[in-house]
Amino acid sequence: MEISTSQQTKRTKPDWLKIQLPSTESEYAQVKKIVKEHQLHTICESGKCPNVGECWGAGTATFMILGDICTRACRFCAVKTGKPEAIDWNEPEKVAQSIQLMQLKHAVITSVDRDDLPDGGAAVWAATIKAIKTTNPNTTIEVLIPDFKGKEELILQVIEQQPNVISHNMETVRRLTRQVRRNSDYDRSLSVIKTIAQNNIRPKSGIMLGLGETEAEILETMDDLRRAGCQVMTIGQYLQPTKEHLEVQEFITPETFKKYEQIGLEKGFLFVESGALVRSSYHAEKHVL
Repeated sequence: MEISTSQQTKRTKPDWLKIQLPSTESEYAQVKKIVKEHQLHTICESGKCPNVGECWGAGTATFMILGDICTRACRFCAVKTGKPEAIDWNEPEKVAQSIQLMQLKHAVITSVDRDDLPDGGAAVWAATIKAIKTTNPNTTIEVLIPDFKGKEELILQVIEQQPNVISHNMETVRRLTRQVRRNSDYDRSLSVIKTIAQNNIRPKSGIMLGLGETEAEILETMDDLRRAGCQVMTIGQYLQPTKEHLEVQEFITPETFKKYEQIGLEKGFLFVESGALVRSSYHAEKHVL
C-alpha cells in the first residue's frame, strides 16, 4: 500500500515523544557557538533531531560534512535537497579543530549524499577521518556513510582510514524502501554493511518505525542485517519533519520498542538502541570496539 502524505487525519504525538530541552544551557550554547564560528553543519540541526537538546547540552554533536544540500530527496528526511555547493577542502580541518575545542572523547560524522561527485565525496570522507585522527589521537570515531551507489572501491577509501565504527542506515524495510528512500536500494545497502563487516570494522545500521511496516518485515530486516554481519542496530520512531514529508502511520509504544530491543539481542546484535527518540548516533560512544 502506498504511504499517503495527504489523505490522513493528523495524528497527535503521544506523551512519550516529548522532546527534552537542553539540560545544560552553557554547554548547549558553547557547542552552538563552535559550530557557527567554524561554519560547520550538523545533522542535529539539518535533520531536526529530537535529541539536539540532550546531546548539545552534554557537549556533543554529530557533524555533517560535504555541505548541507543533498542530491537525493528522500521522503522522510529534513535535510535540504538541490544542487550542492562546491567542496570546501578546508572542511576536514575545521571539523578536526572543532572536535578538539569541544574535547570530545567520541566523534560522530555523517554527510549528505553527493551523487553529483564522481567519487560521491569519498576523498573528503577520507581526509576528514585522517584530520580528526591527527588532531585528536585519543578520540574514537564513528562515521555514518552514504551508499556511494554501491561502489566498493569508494567504501574502501573510508574503511582504509580505520574509523572505529562505520554505520550505514537501512532506514526502513524492503517493501517501503523505494517510497521512503529515493535513489536507494535495499540490497545495495546490505552490500555496504557486508563490505564493512568483511574488513573488520564494527558495522552498524538503523531503521525507523511508524511508516507502515509490519512486525514480520522488521524481523526480516533484522535477519538480513545479521546475515550481512551487522553488529549494532538502532530503532527509532519516524517523525514527520514538514507537511511535505511522509505522514506518520503509527506511533510505536515504548513497550514495543523494548520488545524489538530484546529480539535484536537474541538474534545476535551486540548492541540494540531501541526507543521512540533513538536516532543513529544516540549513545554512539557505547558502540566502539
